[in-house]
Amino acid sequence: MTSATVLSNLGAIDAAHHLHPFSDMKKLNAAGTRVIERAEGVHIFDSTGKKYLDAFAGLWCVNVGYGRREIAEAVHRQMSELPYYNSFFGTTTPPTILLAQKIASHAGGKLNRVFFTNSGSEASDTWFRMARVYWKALGKLEKTQVIARRNAYHGSTVAGASLGGMKWMHEQGNLPIEGIHHIGQPYWYAEGGDLSPAEFGLKVARELEQKIDELGEDRVAAFVAEPIQGAGGVIIPPETYWPEVARICRERDILLVSDEVICGFGRLGSWFGYQHYGVEPDLAPIAKGLSSGYLPIGGVMVSDRVADVMVEELGDFYHGFTYSGHPVCAAAALENLRIIEEEGLVERIRDDIGPYFAAAWKSLESHEVVGEAESVGLMGGLQLAADKWARRRYAKPDDIGTLVRNHCVENGLIMRATGDRMLASPAFTISRSEVDEVVDKLRKALDHLRDTVRE
Repeated sequence: MTSATVLSNLGAIDAAHHLHPFSDMKKLNAAGTRVIERAEGVHIFDSTGKKYLDAFAGLWCVNVGYGRREIAEAVHRQMSELPYYNSFFGTTTPPTILLAQKIASHAGGKLNRVFFTNSGSEASDTWFRMARVYWKALGKLEKTQVIARRNAYHGSTVAGASLGGMKWMHEQGNLPIEGIHHIGQPYWYAEGGDLSPAEFGLKVARELEQKIDELGEDRVAAFVAEPIQGAGGVIIPPETYWPEVARICRERDILLVSDEVICGFGRLGSWFGYQHYGVEPDLAPIAKGLSSGYLPIGGVMVSDRVADVMVEELGDFYHGFTYSGHPVCAAAALENLRIIEEEGLVERIRDDIGPYFAAAWKSLESHEVVGEAESVGLMGGLQLAADKWARRRYAKPDDIGTLVRNHCVENGLIMRATGDRMLASPAFTISRSEVDEVVDKLRKALDHLRDTVRE
């Protein structure tokens, strides 16, 4: 079979041999797979040559944009010099060491060490074990229970999916595993009722205190949450929420875990999401923006509080991966972080393109099918509403969100729908004119929703 023949039959080959993540394969094979062949800047191109503005940065991750030759060249140099060596048995590699130092330099405060993984899901499994091991090393053998939130996403490994609060994931595989409990999410629009956002933020935060009392303070190891819920719909918490959560964890001696897989490395206009909300976690899983998705790498940032016990009291930590701190992936991440630093992309989000995006995104709130349009930095969530004044949602939220998303795709705009919320997380390099294009095309999709529902 010639290469030209292979290219012309990629869809059929995909259907025959490739099982996609998070997909109904019967439906996907019937509809056909969209094959993405190349990309540049904030645009991707499929196998038919169609151009799309990717307002989702791949999967929340291509923060420095596509086509960065500097990263490709850094990867080539490292592959030519040392394509692989492990971090087991008392060895490591220069890029691994330097990447840990670089991450710590931006973490601030007491997060001075990094344990490397290959993904955010593995990072969730890692901190979960680390938290339990930490308390055991201190002689507190009963502190094994972990509290998370409903509608949160922390990956799709067994521990990650258990920590996440999505019932449809739990139904596959008899999850969650023992020792994981869920409390409410700070989703004011859907669940706030007559409370003000500030009142609701405190109410939901204090569900953590109630759950600790229910389980017993001496049994709870940690609480985990995303600074802003990503896959759950870009749920931005009221300003009262995070300070109260931090207070509770501090006073009850519970480890605070900030899942930075999406929010980390600049997306909110600060290097990490916990910095935006003015809190300091004990553990922080990372991935995605660490390498802008150019190669798979993740990790857990570890506070001195936890690391000192692991170093001085624990002995061996029986956990790790063949590719933990892979030198080529570390080289890609180092070059990615250099680009973010030297181009001032975090500051650009904070001072320039972030405020511009916020104003453009907020303008969509005037549309009759939009209940609210919220954003922080370059992360936006738009709530679709059947009756915006009564905060009444559509009866079939998944169908409504899919309708809008598909209209966007047909018109060359990549966005994500989570139920009846439209999500955006563009590359940090997006221009003002490209932001305008995102909003204009989304507005046309909203018009399509309005007209379709009327019909």
